[in-house]
Amino acid sequence: MFELIGSEASYLRSLGLAVNHFYASKALKRTLNQREHHMLFSNIRCVMTASEKFLMDLEIRLGKSVLLSQVGDIVLQHCPEFHRLYVPYVTNMMYQETLFNQLLQQNRDFVYSIKKLERDPVCQRQSLKSFLVLPFQRITRTKLILESILKLTTPGSASILNLEKAIEAIHEIVTECDKRVRKMKQIEELVCLEMLLDFGKVKSVPLIVSGRFLVHQGSMRQLTVAAYNSRVSFVSVYLHLFNDFLIISLKKDKRFKVVDHAEFPTHVHVEHLKPEVLGLPPNSFMLHLSQSHNRQPTAMILVAHTRSDEEAWMKVLLSKQ
Repeated sequence: MFELIGSEASYLRSLGLAVNHFYASKALKRTLNQREHHMLFSNIRCVMTASEKFLMDLEIRLGKSVLLSQVGDIVLQHCPEFHRLYVPYVTNMMYQETLFNQLLQQNRDFVYSIKKLERDPVCQRQSLKSFLVLPFQRITRTKLILESILKLTTPGSASILNLEKAIEAIHEIVTECDKRVRKMKQIEELVCLEMLLDFGKVKSVPLIVSGRFLVHQGSMRQLTVAAYNSRVSFVSVYLHLFNDFLIISLKKDKRFKVVDHAEFPTHVHVEHLKPEVLGLPPNSFMLHLSQSHNRQPTAMILVAHTRSDEEAWMKVLLSKQ
């Protein structure tokens, strides 16, 4: 319990440095626009205020008796505020990281200002990035400390119930943070991919749809047979499989020219083949689209690059069938 208080005090000092030394720096603000400054620091001031209140309540409890009876009830009392502040902060960290790297490459004034601030002895050779990641580290460490306290608490103690509730509440915050970060990464991935897709004459479809995410992607060879001489040849195709959609395209440089698409798994089916019997290359399988982009059924023989590639594709394509 003393570790919870001591580590919170240390965390608050570091947050104070992040806010008072970096966030409040006028020189640094002049190198950024308002949106950039907000994205870089998010709601770190509010996180610091929440930490101040939490530490104050812990220290009041300590002031009443050096032999602490419990801390679970105090943690539980502050969890709604932690949830309100930590979830958006951690969710923003992905954009924070991207912006920080962009600024290092494109904004000389920012780099100069940051380096100057980081050289100050008050930072103790720690970078701004090490301060910005503190809230995420703290919320996970709090859970670990509470779990350690629970292990050392006498069975049947009156404090156990609040402690267990506090651990569960902190766990929910960590889980929600992970869930939001994963969702933001999925959306970011769709946004980036949509800019690279060229539907051309194929009926276009909106890629960014609520709940959609990329499951698997990769290149394969499509077997084609010329009608006039039955000559077999191969075309390199690229597949993007989403949880509800399949896109087949031709990759050129970093762009993708869409040749077909279908709803998954409703109109996408795969069939195992016996390549050695049919005289096909190893790792071949049949892909059926019962309703393609032009609402007509189509089928194609695809050849994966390796056995493990074929197994991976078969696994995801058969997962909902």
